[in-house]
Amino acid sequence: MAESQAPKVVAIVQARTGSIRLPNKTMRILHGIPIVEWVYRRMKQLKLTDQLIFAIPQNSGDDDLAEFLNKLGALVYRGSELDVLDRFYNAALECDADLVVRICADSPLVSASEVDRLICFYHKSDCDYAYNHVPRCNNYPDGLGAEITSFEILKTIHQEVIKKIHREHIFDSIWDQKDRFLIATFDPEDRRLFHPELKLDIDTLEDLEHLEGQKISIDMAPHEIISALLDKST
Repeated sequence: MAESQAPKVVAIVQARTGSIRLPNKTMRILHGIPIVEWVYRRMKQLKLTDQLIFAIPQNSGDDDLAEFLNKLGALVYRGSELDVLDRFYNAALECDADLVVRICADSPLVSASEVDRLICFYHKSDCDYAYNHVPRCNNYPDGLGAEITSFEILKTIHQEVIKKIHREHIFDSIWDQKDRFLIATFDPEDRRLFHPELKLDIDTLEDLEHLEGQKISIDMAPHEIISALLDKST
């Protein structure tokens, strides 16, 4: 009997330029480099994924973002702007994914090592959905990790959910059905990362200005980032 193939793990970065709170957020400059390039270069270091793709809107307002990503060498899927779930699902479908990892393009400090740990955790657990991107029932900072589920579950929610909020925030429907889906998380292996009070993602201009004022660089390991953010001299 032939051995079964390992599931194909696809990391999907959800990105757009049309943020209301911070327009053109993904192309804003952080220490001389666009935020989306921070994400791309840091996620290129992933060891446990088979493919990395950016899922962005197909409207003309995101053409510059698509062109920039193409110049970086990134794989890009373009789909619905407002039906984010449909865009994400079709990006996963195009890549023939078995497992999908959702990464936010507004998290410039997202760490490959912590996303890889998320994937390891998911493989070893019996959960339907796992996460370490937010400090909910864990000690991770906000913006260092990601979310993961199977393509089959993604397909299920894509077919079933109707509410606009669930089409926009694609995994909220899982959280709203805790009696149906098993959700799991975990603490960082490195206790130096135990800082759930820290916010590393960018939602507003204030968030961007805060990170711009820190002594951080694109190639820093997560513990180095945390150390820099905790350094009172920054």
